[in-house]
Amino acid sequence: MNSLEELEAFMVSLRQLLLYLGVSECRMEKGQLRFEASVSLRPKGSEQLGTRVEIKNLNSFRAVLGAVEAEIKRQTEILKSGGKVQQQTMLWNEALKITEPMRTKETAHDYRYFPEPDLVPIVVSEEWLNRLKSEMPELPRQRFNRFMREYELSEHEARLLTATPVTADYFETATKICGDPKAVANWMLSDLQGLLNDAGKSWDECPVRPEHLGEMVALMKNGTISVRIAKEVLKEMFATGKSARQIVEERGLVQITDEEALRQIVEEIIAANPKAVQEFLSGNEKVLGFFVGQVMKATKGKANPQLANKLVREALERAKVASS
Repeated sequence: MNSLEELEAFMVSLRQLLLYLGVSECRMEKGQLRFEASVSLRPKGSEQLGTRVEIKNLNSFRAVLGAVEAEIKRQTEILKSGGKVQQQTMLWNEALKITEPMRTKETAHDYRYFPEPDLVPIVVSEEWLNRLKSEMPELPRQRFNRFMREYELSEHEARLLTATPVTADYFETATKICGDPKAVANWMLSDLQGLLNDAGKSWDECPVRPEHLGEMVALMKNGTISVRIAKEVLKEMFATGKSARQIVEERGLVQITDEEALRQIVEEIIAANPKAVQEFLSGNEKVLGFFVGQVMKATKGKANPQLANKLVREALERAKVASS
């Protein structure tokens, strides 16, 4: 690897692969994953690497990137001053943002290697290899490509949703319920991710079940609830663990789609705001938004926004005709 960007991409990919294989939870803060970095410099255009320096016991991506960057800087300063880089093992001092010597090793003999008599040879047969290949799960890159192809997600959406098996499984479960992958992706990556961030929770601690998120999206699609109501429902699902339908029924949040009932509310609001009506008649089209907002306020967000907009415009047009 020749840059910090390549280094970070490697670490992310390795952790992701281990998660998908189910061999580790990769919680670096719990010691389930560690990195050791080796850094050596070479002059531009040269193929010959300089003296290698190891950095041990790095327990976070940030520590790896910080330690490597600091070690590159340290070696650069040594070489620029005419010195020689010594082969040694370093530790990362997070507080001072520097690498510090741990021990010096000149050659492989310093490690005092010796054969381990209790480790027997392992014979890897074709049969065993083929069986392992057949048991392999869908790997990160395969799932990433499938998400873009099958669900028509953007590269950015697919990358975020396949970052871990937990998020990928959550997305697919919710999508099966509502049949709207784009809507599920939008809710997961915006509102629900925001709630998780605020609560300091990870996706495997998410109190909203994927089936419940899918149900909420389905209720929006069939017109039972509006986007505004859905945002309220999601917050309550997050707080209580209840399903979307249960919350909607308990709180009477069903969207108003009865045209006659909504028209009466619109007429009352138009009659109560003659100054705003006059502004519209004078050519101020922005007043339309004010009236729609008043309708949503009067119905506590239950009015179908598209229907409310249509009825307000019709009422204002009638007022325009009557005044001419």
